Amino acid sequence: MANSSDHKPEQEQEQEQEETFTCEICIEPVTLRNKFNEYNNKCVHPFCTECMIKYIQMKLENNQPKIRCPATTCTRHLKPLSCRPKITQQLFVKWCDVLCESTVLRIERVYCPNRECSELILNECGDKTLTRCVCLTCKKPFCYMCKVTWHEGFTCEETSKNKDENNLAFDVLYKKNKWRMCPKCGHCVECVDGCPLILCRC
Repeated sequence: MANSSDHKPEQEQEQEQEETFTCEICIEPVTLRNKFNEYNNKCVHPFCTECMIKYIQMKLENNQPKIRCPATTCTRHLKPLSCRPKITQQLFVKWCDVLCESTVLRIERVYCPNRECSELILNECGDKTLTRCVCLTCKKPFCYMCKVTWHEGFTCEETSKNKDENNLAFDVLYKKNKWRMCPKCGHCVECVDGCPLILCRC
């Protein structure tokens, strides 16, 4: 008598014989075709694609661009280009955006003091003696050290004294209007209406 398995389609028999592994995140058996493999990378820790996508999404939602392998004994970081074949285009773009933002945040930066401009200006050279600058957008000069419009003929100390007096007046407005300060750039933000979650321009 012929074995009943001989009458099964060849593809179905191959699926039954396909090797599986246990994902270390969901602790579920997963077929090898659903294993998360980084392209051109040597990490062999067993995680399924679905769990890894959720893991990467969670890290990016928390603005963490450097994503470590979830294996507790591994210190290697995942790379967007290596993971690209396994993740969606949308997730890949998000990852690249978060990486770019984190790079910019490490560079010393100011905003143009011209209220009609407020352009973000980066000190990419890391010059600690930088004073007079000209905004590339509004073309107006300002002091990079004081972060105010250029004070021709006055020292930064003299300008700072006037600035302190203005700060006292600003503090009164700050408390009266219940403004909040961005923890990253120090600029004030105000929630006029709608959702209480505020995204600062930095």
